[in-house]
Amino acid sequence: MKLFDLRSMFRIRLKRSVYRTRSRRLYEAHKENVRSVIHDRVNHFIGHYGPRHGIAVGRIAVRNQKSRWGSCSKKGNLNFNYKLTFLPPELRDYVIVHEICHIKEFNHGRGFWDLVKETVPDYKEVRKKLKEVR
Repeated sequence: MKLFDLRSMFRIRLKRSVYRTRSRRLYEAHKENVRSVIHDRVNHFIGHYGPRHGIAVGRIAVRNQKSRWGSCSKKGNLNFNYKLTFLPPELRDYVIVHEICHIKEFNHGRGFWDLVKETVPDYKEVRKKLKEVR
C-alpha cells in the first residue's frame, strides 16, 4: 500500500513519512494486524533458535515508536514498532531475528552477528536497506 493510499484511506495528512510519524490513527488501524504477523514470524524463527541456542521469548508488545524498529529486554521481552507492517517482508524478518538474537547476545558483538547470520546470511545488505527507509 502506498503512502498516498494511506492518507486517503484514513483521511489524515502526514507531515512526515509514515516511518517517522506517531499518528495514533495509523497505529490503531494497524497494530492488531502487525501483532499477528509478528507472533507468527517470532514463532517461526524460535523454531530455529529455540532448540539450537536455548532462546525463549518472554512477552511480545507492539508499540507506536518514532525511531526504533524493535527492542529487547534482559528478561527476553520483545517490543516491536507497528510500522513493521509497512516494510517489505525481508526487512521485517531481519528486525524480528535481530531482536530474538539479542535475547542470547545482549550486544552487537561477533557472537551476535553470527547468530543473525544463521537465518539472515545477507544481513549487511538488509541492514543498509533498512537504514535507507528512514
